[in-house]
Amino acid sequence: MPLSVRIPQAVEQELAEYCIKHRVSKSDAVKQALDEFLAIKAGDRSPYELARDLIAPDTDERPTEDVARNTKRLLRERFRGKGK
Repeated sequence: MPLSVRIPQAVEQELAEYCIKHRVSKSDAVKQALDEFLAIKAGDRSPYELARDLIAPDTDERPTEDVARNTKRLLRERFRGKGK
């Protein structure tokens, strides 16, 4: 079903950058965002699923340093965007 939505220019720019980085179309990105939004509102997602992108590694690679000894620093960097 076609749907037309007006979004601020800054949001459109962020969407375009996201789509380029993740190699998805704008339509697919918006569909995925709506699916996630509605799942959260419905309470279908567990706390882990909600925070997975913050706490789970993006790859299956083993850590290059001792995570247990550097937890505070690594979390601080992750939340500030340096860990990606």
